[in-house]
Amino acid sequence: MLDLIIKNGSCFIDDNIKQQDLGIENGKIVKIGKLKEDARETYDAQNLLVLPGCIDTQTHFREPGSTDTEDLHSGSRAAIAGGITAVFEMPNTNPPTSNKKEFQRKLDLAKNRMYCNYAFYFGATADNADDLADLKNLEGCCGIKLFAGSSTGNLLVAKETDIEKVFKNSSKVVAVHSEDEEILNINKKLIKNGDVHSHPIWRSVECAMSSTRRIVRIAEKYNKKAHVLHITTKEEIDFLSQHKGNITFEITPQHLTIYAPDCYNKLGTYAQMNPPIRDKSHYDRLWYAVKNNLNDTIGSDHAPHLKINKDKKYPNSPSGMPGVQTLMPVMLNHINDGKLSLNQLIKLVCENPVKIFGIQNKGFIKEGYDADFTIVDMNKKIIIKNENIESKCRWSPFNEVEFKGTPVATIIAGKIKMKNGEILGDPDGSPLIFN
Repeated sequence: MLDLIIKNGSCFIDDNIKQQDLGIENGKIVKIGKLKEDARETYDAQNLLVLPGCIDTQTHFREPGSTDTEDLHSGSRAAIAGGITAVFEMPNTNPPTSNKKEFQRKLDLAKNRMYCNYAFYFGATADNADDLADLKNLEGCCGIKLFAGSSTGNLLVAKETDIEKVFKNSSKVVAVHSEDEEILNINKKLIKNGDVHSHPIWRSVECAMSSTRRIVRIAEKYNKKAHVLHITTKEEIDFLSQHKGNITFEITPQHLTIYAPDCYNKLGTYAQMNPPIRDKSHYDRLWYAVKNNLNDTIGSDHAPHLKINKDKKYPNSPSGMPGVQTLMPVMLNHINDGKLSLNQLIKLVCENPVKIFGIQNKGFIKEGYDADFTIVDMNKKIIIKNENIESKCRWSPFNEVEFKGTPVATIIAGKIKMKNGEILGDPDGSPLIFN
C-alpha cells in the first residue's frame, strides 16, 4: 500500500512531459509509470503539470528581529501558497546569523514552524573568517551571504581586503549582494527627497558593475564559487556571460516584469528595492540572458516590509518587496506569453539550484528522490490580491494584476501541503541536505 499516488498528471521527467503516475512511500518517489497499486491517498492531476518541487534561493523571513513584518512560519506559508517547496533564507536578521550559535538558533526556530523545507545562509562579516572556513558539514547551511554594499540590516563587508578574506576562507558558495559601498556613499548627494525615481540614480549602474567586477576577480583569484544575486544591469549581463564556470548569477521575477519609470509612477516606494528596478533597456537585456540560458537561477528576493514603513517619504522608505508567493505565477505567465520555455524555468528553479549548491535528492522527478512536487495549471487565470498574500506584510507589487498559469498544489515529502490555495496539515518542513 503506497502512501500517495499522483495519477493522470503530465510529469516533467528527463526534460520531457510524460503521462505517468507517481507512487510515493515514506516521503520518497518509489514508482513511476502506470500504477495499479492501492494508496492511502490519491491526487488526480488530470490536465495538470507535475513539476519537481520548486526552490526559491533568496528569501528574507525577518526572524529573529522584525517578526512583526514576517517570521519563519508566515514566510513558509507564503512559500507553499505559491508552489515553493524549499527556500534559502537570508542572514540579515537582528541579531545577524553570522556565528554558529545564531545559526543553531535559526534551525531551532524553524523546527515544526516552517511548512516548506529550508536552508539558511551564514552571514559573512569582516571578522568571522574562521567560522566561514568550517561550514562544510553545518546542517541546513546553503552557503555564505556577503553584502558588499549596504542594504537592509547591518551585515556589510565593504573593504576589498575583507572581501578577499571572505572568499579565501569560504567553504561554501558565496552569494553576493553586489553593490559598491564607496560609490553608494559618494552618490548619496543624488538622492532626491520624496522622489523614488532617484533610487536607480543613487544606486547606479556603475555602483553594481564596479562591485560585480571586483567579486568576479576575487572569486577567480581564489578559485572559489560566487553566486551573484539579483542582477539588474545590461553591463553585468554582458560581463558575467564572459565569466562562467565558478561564477553563477540570479535574476528576480520583479526585474523581469516591471521597469522604470513606469513602476515608480504606478507603485511609488512599493517598487523600491536594492539593487533597483531600472529602465527598459536593462529589462530587455535581462530577458536576453534568460532566453539564452546565461543566468543560472530565478530567486524572488522576498523582502517584505509593512505598509506603514513603505508609505514613508523616500528615502526613509525601506527597500524590498514580497515575492515568494508570486514567483511561480509570474514566471508561468511569462511562459504562457512565450518569453521562456518550461524547460528553461525548471532549470532556473529546480535543477540549477541543486547543481550549484549541491542539494541532495531534490530538483528532479526520479525514483529514490524526495517526493516534493509543484503541481501547476497552465490555463488557470488568477488575479493577485493583497488580501490573499500570506506574508504578514499583506501586499504585493502585483496587486490586481491577472496572471495565467498558477500552482494548484504543493506536495512536500509526499504530503499535500497546499491544495487549491488552501494550506493543509502541520508545519513539518525539514532542513535541506547538502553534498
